[in-house]
Amino acid sequence: MNWFGFLVGLVTFVVIGLGFVWVIRGERYLGYLWWPYFMALGIVLVIISFFFQNTWASVLTGVIGGSFIWGATEFKEQAIRAELGWFPFNAKKIRPPFEHIIKKWKVPHL
Repeated sequence: MNWFGFLVGLVTFVVIGLGFVWVIRGERYLGYLWWPYFMALGIVLVIISFFFQNTWASVLTGVIGGSFIWGATEFKEQAIRAELGWFPFNAKKIRPPFEHIIKKWKVPHL
């Protein structure tokens, strides 16, 4: 019996579950304008996953990278949820570098 598929699914489930947590906390402390940095980190992790010889290292890196890409698209929606009172709102967020440029970009949605 091959358990690899089951274990990959389980790991993916856990990483996606943690993705919800980091999106909520990331938006609370950093704000949605950090989305390009998280998107870039996710893309870099997915690209790095191609170069691992170890299957588990490749799977983990790729799934975590995909979670960061998904999370980057959720930052704006999470900001709206916080403004509606569904989640704690923090007015003292850490401003990202190049904030004035990022404000001009359209936030991606999945």
